[in-house]
Amino acid sequence: MKPLRYLLALVIPPVGVYLTYGFGQTLIINILLTFLGWLPGSIHAIWAISKREENFDRPTI
Repeated sequence: MKPLRYLLALVIPPVGVYLTYGFGQTLIINILLTFLGWLPGSIHAIWAISKREENFDRPTI
């Protein structure tokens, strides 16, 4: 599922963010950035998805 999210983050940034976070503040920010241009939306989507995956991969003590 991870490669699909990253691919969607490059092609259609809000969809990749929606699959990762659902409807919320991160999705709204990404939609606004995508309206400003495809590149800012894609950069934000990849960053947001990687941060979310990083938090899930971190072991808990």
